[in-house]
Amino acid sequence: MELRQLEHFVAVAEDCHFTRAAKRLHIAQSGLSASIRSLERELGAPLFLRSTRQVRLTPEGQALLTEARKTLSASDAAKDAVAAVRGLLRGTLAIGSLQCLHAIHVPALLAGFLRSHPGLEVSLRHGGSGHLTDLVRSGHLDIAFVGRPRHAPEEVVLVALDNEPLVLACALDHRFASCDEVKPQDLAEERFVDFTSDWGTRDLADQVLAEAGVERRVALEASDVHSLLDLVSYGLGVALVPQSFTVKTDRVRFLPLAGDVPRWQTVAVAADPVGAAAAALLREIAAVRRPTPASCCS
Repeated sequence: MELRQLEHFVAVAEDCHFTRAAKRLHIAQSGLSASIRSLERELGAPLFLRSTRQVRLTPEGQALLTEARKTLSASDAAKDAVAAVRGLLRGTLAIGSLQCLHAIHVPALLAGFLRSHPGLEVSLRHGGSGHLTDLVRSGHLDIAFVGRPRHAPEEVVLVALDNEPLVLACALDHRFASCDEVKPQDLAEERFVDFTSDWGTRDLADQVLAEAGVERRVALEASDVHSLLDLVSYGLGVALVPQSFTVKTDRVRFLPLAGDVPRWQTVAVAADPVGAAAAALLREIAAVRRPTPASCCS
């Protein structure tokens, strides 16, 4: 089994089409088909279900896809490690991040990092913590900045970035707006605004309220910070959010939570083993540290 065959297999699996995959790989379709057939003979199993309309993975192909991505990722990491020893950081670095990250200012971080490593090609995508962690696990991302997962996959490593308390966000005319702090138990009758279920802050809010014996009702869901705070400002619900959100608007009242409440933790999730480019980025983070909260996603 050759790395080239695995590259061909992953391309067909992602495109679900031999012609498109061949075009992306810049090889003849006949050569791609021959490479896949050779791989199937070696493994003694069909990897794709082929028809005139579509190409789908077999169960054997599904099993191979995860391992093929890991193998290709490890191969890239080995090449990067050799290049790093020579002082040449090249190749690609795929990064994921929450939309608003208090721990680090991602644009400033990447600008400085790319100035130091101009031969590196960097890509960035936003998403929820669960989805981004899964993309690191499956080899689609090299590193992601997310909320700490409750159960981290074995295939990744976690590097702590920061932690901060949760606070209650409510409208300026809400009954809690004049309070100094709020007990989680007092939120039992409230209607909630929150992020979609893939966001780590929602998991933490669920945990905090469950420990307080509150069965909450999420009436409205948002996929970005400013939309969530807008909904809160109009009295459509309250929200539990990280303290760093307090710099984003003056149309919402933010209140501390009383008692010993779990804190919102952000981490870097990296593929295991950590590639040379991802390791260099983590060193850059350690050296730079974060800016003030007001400069984050404001």
